Amino acid sequence: MFGVRVSVLCYLLALASMTSGTAEEENPEFWRSSAQNTLRSALGRTLNTNVAKNIVLFLGDGMGVTTITAARILKGQLQKRSGEETVMNMDTFPYVGLAKVYSVDFQIPDSAATATAYLCGVKTNLNTVGVSAAARNGVCRSQKGNEVTSILKWAKDAGKSVGIVTTTRVQHATPAATYAHSASRTWYGDADLPASAVAEGCMDIASQLLRNTDIDVIIGGGRKYMTPKGFPDPEYPEDLSAQGQRKDNRNLIDEWLSMKEGKVARYVWNKADFDAVDPEKTDYLMALFEPGDLRFDAERDHSMDPSISETTEKAIQILRKNPKGFFLLVEGGRIDQGHHDSRASMALHEAVALDEAVARGLELTNEEETLTVVTADHSHAFTFNGYPFRGNSILGKSPIFASDFLPYTTLMYGNGPGHKIINNKRPDIRKVDTADKDYVQQSAVPLGSETHGGEDVALLARGPMAHLFQGVYEQNYIAHAMAYAACVGANQEHCGVTAEPPKMGYTTSDPRSSAPDTPLCAMTTVMLSALMSVLLH
Repeated sequence: MFGVRVSVLCYLLALASMTSGTAEEENPEFWRSSAQNTLRSALGRTLNTNVAKNIVLFLGDGMGVTTITAARILKGQLQKRSGEETVMNMDTFPYVGLAKVYSVDFQIPDSAATATAYLCGVKTNLNTVGVSAAARNGVCRSQKGNEVTSILKWAKDAGKSVGIVTTTRVQHATPAATYAHSASRTWYGDADLPASAVAEGCMDIASQLLRNTDIDVIIGGGRKYMTPKGFPDPEYPEDLSAQGQRKDNRNLIDEWLSMKEGKVARYVWNKADFDAVDPEKTDYLMALFEPGDLRFDAERDHSMDPSISETTEKAIQILRKNPKGFFLLVEGGRIDQGHHDSRASMALHEAVALDEAVARGLELTNEEETLTVVTADHSHAFTFNGYPFRGNSILGKSPIFASDFLPYTTLMYGNGPGHKIINNKRPDIRKVDTADKDYVQQSAVPLGSETHGGEDVALLARGPMAHLFQGVYEQNYIAHAMAYAACVGANQEHCGVTAEPPKMGYTTSDPRSSAPDTPLCAMTTVMLSALMSVLLH
């Protein structure tokens, strides 16, 4: 065995010498100069203490640090580069912090509890949304009196325009936390309410979308929770699973339109109609592109569904007309769902798509007056491992086989559907295209759906008061810091600070609110050493 390992090591050493970095990277001055440039940029940084007129929050659902790193490499490799040195749009944000994501009752959270934290400023229990930890999962009566409001409502109460953009259904956990209060995140429509919840007077999340807060832009999926049971879907009229599900026979889409009398309100469900919406002549927009969640970006029908960059652009173009500013939540929600399926390719392509939406958002706003935040709600049991050579496909295999003499991918999961042991052996993937969008990564523990991870998530910020997001903090701090920056919510100390931004192109009190009042004023050597350690151990 020792002889085999030495032979493998010699082969890898020879291979590494042929696959090392560029000639300039072999020159130490390259790295010294790069570091000095970064240092000068840091030293030249000045604090932007303006009041944020606008806030754009990009939320990558399940986009932990490992996902960001892997997506960065994928993005570079899609551009025919090595990948590791790629700079994501979110990487350019100067202020970075870490948020602790545990919920009140669980060490590892779900998207409902975390959304309540970073949007409402209050940590809560698993599976509950828009309520405090005094509410109990699935117990309708426990939510009464324990509702908490979100920064979207605080912004609306301050006179700003508000919007949500998501790649999931608009009733899903993340967007729901902006407007709903529910003891269960799964009460999407009235057909999902248990008899006890109906008897106790709880309202489904879709109904709350119309009732609780006047949201100017609503973009995502979720048509079937808005229409009567059996109502045919306009895109899939023969698909029974796509039909309306409401038992109360209400058509919430029609109701929403009727509520906007005197305003220019548009409802669309396909890209052609969406593209025809003139932002300058539109006050309200509801765009629901699927009966449930939107398709993965890699499977998106470009003729029917716009990209997350396109929906972000339309939302900003409508919202920015308000002279008092706006709040916009943009969620890359299917990163999470790709991970739950243990399909790393899907998850990473979703993360790359979100990063492109970040770029579009920056292009359409002015950094002097717009606070832009990128973060995640939680991570996943997702690992980046082995000792792949520089430029190795991020969706590829480690050059070193495992001790069972079988290859493994550099991206894997701690648990999930990829656990397959046949005759006491893992599957042999030597002839398998692990970069395929449908490939399911192997996992250590068998589960039908891979789970979330519990480590801290990164937060990246730029714009007014972005420096408030440095350090390590509880996830619920995020809502309060954003509110302070924009002078909405409870803390009004920042209201007197104002600065006239440079001219650039498109660039009521609730007694249970967590924001009581509206504002009164407006790597070669290291790699080989590691290989030697592994092979000669």
